[in-house]
Amino acid sequence: MSKPIRRVGVIGAGVMGSGIASHFANAGIEVLMLDIVPPNLTDEEKKSKAKRNSWAAGGLAKALKSRPASFFHPDVAQLVTVGNTEDDLAKLNDCDLIIEAIIEKLSIKRSLFEKLDATLDGDTVVASNTSGLRIVDMLEGRSERFKSHFLVMHFFNPVRYMKLLELVVGPETDPATLERIKDFGRNQLGKGIVVGKDTPNFVGNRIGTHSMLFTMHQMLAQGLAPEDIDNITGAPMGHPKSASFRTGDIVGLDTFAHVADNCYAELENDPQRDVFKVPDFLRKMVELKYLGDKTKGGFYKKTKDGILTLDPATLEYRPKGGSEDIKKLCKKLSGVEDVRERVRQLVADQGPAGKLAWTVLGTSMGYAATMIPEISDEVEAIDNAMKWGYNWELGPFETWDALGFRATAERMKAEGISLPASIDTMLAAGAESFYTNDGRVWDLTKGEYVARDLDPRNVTLAQLRKGDAPVFKNKSLEAWDIGDGVLCMTFTSKSNSIDSNIIAGIPQVIEIAERDFEALLLFNEGPHFCVGANLFEVVMAAK
Repeated sequence: MSKPIRRVGVIGAGVMGSGIASHFANAGIEVLMLDIVPPNLTDEEKKSKAKRNSWAAGGLAKALKSRPASFFHPDVAQLVTVGNTEDDLAKLNDCDLIIEAIIEKLSIKRSLFEKLDATLDGDTVVASNTSGLRIVDMLEGRSERFKSHFLVMHFFNPVRYMKLLELVVGPETDPATLERIKDFGRNQLGKGIVVGKDTPNFVGNRIGTHSMLFTMHQMLAQGLAPEDIDNITGAPMGHPKSASFRTGDIVGLDTFAHVADNCYAELENDPQRDVFKVPDFLRKMVELKYLGDKTKGGFYKKTKDGILTLDPATLEYRPKGGSEDIKKLCKKLSGVEDVRERVRQLVADQGPAGKLAWTVLGTSMGYAATMIPEISDEVEAIDNAMKWGYNWELGPFETWDALGFRATAERMKAEGISLPASIDTMLAAGAESFYTNDGRVWDLTKGEYVARDLDPRNVTLAQLRKGDAPVFKNKSLEAWDIGDGVLCMTFTSKSNSIDSNIIAGIPQVIEIAERDFEALLLFNEGPHFCVGANLFEVVMAAK
């Protein structure tokens, strides 16, 4: 059994560092958060511990005020102690894990790791929260002991709320180190773990950046407006409501352009390298400081008169608009609760919305397939990275299944979308989907179905229920025998809202449970356990 992680050091008290420290504290772990001594202190101020720790203390103060809240409760912040990297580096020897979350500059990270290598004398794990720098570059000149206990722990912001934790190991990382941190991340931090490879931008940002940039290029090629793109690439496509450009404004367009530039510079052999070229209009937006929410204006800008949209052609703001036909279609599709059916209807559209959606999805799915085994060996790892890190409802391979694996593959090939030989192998083997109903997934590297690496704690009603029919059913409620004398009641209404059918059905289910079972379980699935009462029915009943 590996040594438990009870005390953690975090170096860097910025947005990511303080977010990581906050979440560790949420998990009941003591944290030592360090930042540099502020430059330009006076001689008198240099004697003050409070002044020397002020940057770290400031990061903690901001975390306490952050929205959404970083801490479960303000009292949890008492588990975080602040310090600085000049006076307190030796204290890190008392930590079981140290995470670096400093500026994304290779030279600065190397300098820090050199100091840590000289300071640490135990088996402390050292991790970097880098979003794309390679381990082999960061650890040049480090000791064998340091390398064996090093890996990347890439959290997504905001740390408390984003499920994804990407883990990446170097060529000399001890396998036991990876297993220890996988267990820690999953069981103590509550994260979804994706193990990627030491390639630029790892898994989530490699696929996500490609998708975003390809969408930008297609907006120009197909003559669409930013509003059209966001209407199409949001809920109708199974992506967040913030879609493409609103998401860019939230992330920061300078940050996004930096990630894209890193991809283009590092991916000289990528078959779609040109996709990673930042469009001229985006480059000019960054130069003009149209960076998104942080500068009060990016693709969208709030004014007292309403929301304005930036015209990519003129770089001037105009009233929000876009195609009414696209808006109407996408509003209708957003009401389709089954995401698979929603995406199918979108791609089947014969107008500009369907054309854009198919072009983006087809190319993204093909690109994801060509990235195996470069960025990951697993189909499910890529799907999970996009769901947990980008809030997609379906990953690229799940989307492919929703559209029909074989028909979609043939369409992609007919339209010149590049596919790897592993897809031909899959087609030749007669496979009908990446995922099967019996818990298997197609392994593109092995050319066969393998058992999925499912967390036994994550169960679905489909796995639990006994028999082919429910014990009770009405329009909004079902009750299933799940064995061991337990009756499981589940809502089937839209968004699991409470309506008259549920109110009428619950007493009947209770009666059945009291008569024929030992226990009754309420088990709802979906993004929302229950959104509350169906207000339309409440209003109608009041009338």
